[in-house]
Amino acid sequence: MNLAPRMPVPQTREQLRALVAGLLDEPAEQLADGDDLILDWGLDSMRVMGLVEDLNAGGVRVTMRELAERPTIAAWDALLAERRTASASA
Repeated sequence: MNLAPRMPVPQTREQLRALVAGLLDEPAEQLADGDDLILDWGLDSMRVMGLVEDLNAGGVRVTMRELAERPTIAAWDALLAERRTASASA
């Protein structure tokens, strides 16, 4: 059982960048919007899965596949914005 506190769902691109930077233990300003977080930064599947779990627990439904197919800050931000809007109107 995971007892670690869940992170709030990022509401802005900068919050998302800070969250991902924390997962990578890198300064947020180093992560560009179009960087491939898997190939360029080495974000591994375990950390991506943890992020998926946190987002889902926060009410924003995403899958591992969706994040892995387009592993950039810009793409994830667009996906999260879309899903936040969809869950707000549901």
